[in-house]
Amino acid sequence: MLPERQFINRIRGLAGRAKQGELVRGIGDDCAILQLPPGNQLLVTTDLCVEDVHFRREWHPARSVGHRCLARGLSDIAAMGGDPVACFLSLGIPAELPQRWVDEFLRGLLHLARQFRTPLAGGDTSSADKITADILLLGQVPSGKALLRSGARPGDRIYVTGELGGSAAVLKRLYGGEKIRPRRKSRHFYPAPRIAMARLLREKALANAMIDISDGLSVDLAHMCQESRVSALIEAGAIPRAKAVTLDLALHGGDDYELLFTARQHLTLPQKIAGIPITPIGRILPRPSVRSKVQIQDESGHAKLLEPEGWQHFAKI
Repeated sequence: MLPERQFINRIRGLAGRAKQGELVRGIGDDCAILQLPPGNQLLVTTDLCVEDVHFRREWHPARSVGHRCLARGLSDIAAMGGDPVACFLSLGIPAELPQRWVDEFLRGLLHLARQFRTPLAGGDTSSADKITADILLLGQVPSGKALLRSGARPGDRIYVTGELGGSAAVLKRLYGGEKIRPRRKSRHFYPAPRIAMARLLREKALANAMIDISDGLSVDLAHMCQESRVSALIEAGAIPRAKAVTLDLALHGGDDYELLFTARQHLTLPQKIAGIPITPIGRILPRPSVRSKVQIQDESGHAKLLEPEGWQHFAKI
């Protein structure tokens, strides 16, 4: 690894120094300077990626790790109906880590950043026992127009974008010892944040509550129900699954970074938005007397409680 100052200069060279969008001043001073247009609110989200928790070097190429680290934050911005403004990277690196790995990590992150016009505006570096990447994402949304988890109401229809379970299926194969080529179109290795889709949902007032599916449909729908003080009923047969994916993986697998949203029942939504399929999977119900619940209905009409079994840090195993 390069010494810290040389490494920072290397990052600065890869990131570029040109003014982009709302970024007035980026890497080079003690703070970045941003100028938001009048009438916009600032969105702020952070995501921590830790080696052997969120990725493994023997499974995930460095370029994929950089892409995934930024994609997680971009997906959070999408879930609010916002547009990204700038990103910040704090990177902890083991002393023995090859410089080539770090360069490829940065190339993966910066390639996605340029795709979504999200300049790398600063950050920090440190030595660490394991690779640790802390991403800070700033976004913007017109004042009062952010899509919250708390906007769902009884009678609303529930929708998901794309297909579910594909990323979890790849991870299951990796845990099984299979070697998998990390293709660019793989939603596990290179997830695509739904920024354009979310923007249209907000601009056309089609969605009234939204969350991204990062921890699994069962967990994230439960989060939405809790924040909206409602319950939900979804149909097992309606859930869009990736090819050869089981229902359990589609419900609980997580890491899809698709969008889960609700829309008023009188609205007619198209089958695709921004080129991505959207699928109705159920409806919002009044809050139960005890606690917020999600139920799943099979093809025979029998409904049962859907326990949140997706990814949860610090949950007992």
